[in-house]
Amino acid sequence: MTELHRSIKTPGAIMMGLGSILGTGLFVSLAIATQIAGNGIIIAIVIAGILAAFNGLSSAQLAANFPVSGGTYEYGYRVLGSYWGFSAGWMFLLAKTASAATAALGCAGYIFYLFGITSLPWLYVGSGLFILLVITFLVSGGIQRSNVANIAIVSLTLLGLLALVAGSTFQEGIPVQPLADSFSDFSGKSILYASALMFVAYTGYGRIATLGEEVVDPARTIPKAIILSMIIIIVLYISVALTAIQILGPVEFGKTVDGEAAPLMVVAQALAIPGLGTLIAFAAITAMLGVLLNLVLGISRVMFGMARRSDLPGFLTSVNPKTKSPAATVWVTGGLIGILILTGDVALTWSFSAFTVLIYYAITNLAALRLPADKKLYPAWIPAGGLAGCLFLAFWIDPAIWISGLILLLAGICWHYIALKRSE
Repeated sequence: MTELHRSIKTPGAIMMGLGSILGTGLFVSLAIATQIAGNGIIIAIVIAGILAAFNGLSSAQLAANFPVSGGTYEYGYRVLGSYWGFSAGWMFLLAKTASAATAALGCAGYIFYLFGITSLPWLYVGSGLFILLVITFLVSGGIQRSNVANIAIVSLTLLGLLALVAGSTFQEGIPVQPLADSFSDFSGKSILYASALMFVAYTGYGRIATLGEEVVDPARTIPKAIILSMIIIIVLYISVALTAIQILGPVEFGKTVDGEAAPLMVVAQALAIPGLGTLIAFAAITAMLGVLLNLVLGISRVMFGMARRSDLPGFLTSVNPKTKSPAATVWVTGGLIGILILTGDVALTWSFSAFTVLIYYAITNLAALRLPADKKLYPAWIPAGGLAGCLFLAFWIDPAIWISGLILLLAGICWHYIALKRSE
């Protein structure tokens, strides 16, 4: 049996999207981008959000036409050819496996900070592995169990963030001045760099598309869920950024990434509202858990799709008849993430993920652009804009990162060429 069960409706798909997005991007990358763009962070959030919306709409129309697991890996194959499809899948696996390891270790770090535990290397890595084991077990049990866990995780994260924004508004008022400053004190170059970082903080919406084979009425549910998720996230990012700048100022908020505390914990502590810091800490922990859960889901579904095309070993196509889950693929995914956790070397993960994800979405937009006219849901300028934006931002990243990414991409293409020759 190689078919997955359709059980996710629009609310569940939206929560899957939010669970994939709310995490490192909001709790860490927002401060990094603010350190670069200063007051211009609000403009960077909007620019990144617009580009992400273009990509989301491209993903939505592709998923509506091809409602199967695998995301752009599958779309690339069907619309552009095997090399494009394989390249998308290869880039996705490289980026998201490292990101998942970062999420597991990040979650462990937040837990240590919350409870004042001394972070010994072996304890830090061991805790990350234990967290990964629990999440992998949840995902292996099927999409319905994963969906319930995701809704609980996202709900707590949203509660913490809304409490932060509400507490700031109650104490300091509506952040009118930070919003006004964003249009009068900024650098165009810095905003573009920050936009590249913030774009990555949006990209979890693609997880909705990679679960296309498990969504009820995908032609309607997927586009609706992606669009609504993007609206919620843009509003939330702007609200949290304005709150942080109003409380600390852009310079001090940017500096929080240099300390040992999570940036939003510093904001919560500055408000001095009893219990708010603890709530934000728990929200950060649940956000990391949500990211990890959704990454394991997304990676395993892309692996599942690649195995069905013989780009990966055939045993990865097996589906548990009871849980309707590709359990073998889920556990292999967990094992690969675990290897990266053991290395403890994830310092460059965010930048590396940025490049590989931008290439992945460039292929997404190219595939949407090449769809036959009768299959397009949106005008051609949307995927064209998404394609140009992704390629433009990809090469704003450190040259050492994108050169390494291109080398790995070439290595994957060579592997695919050899595999095709052997199958002839």
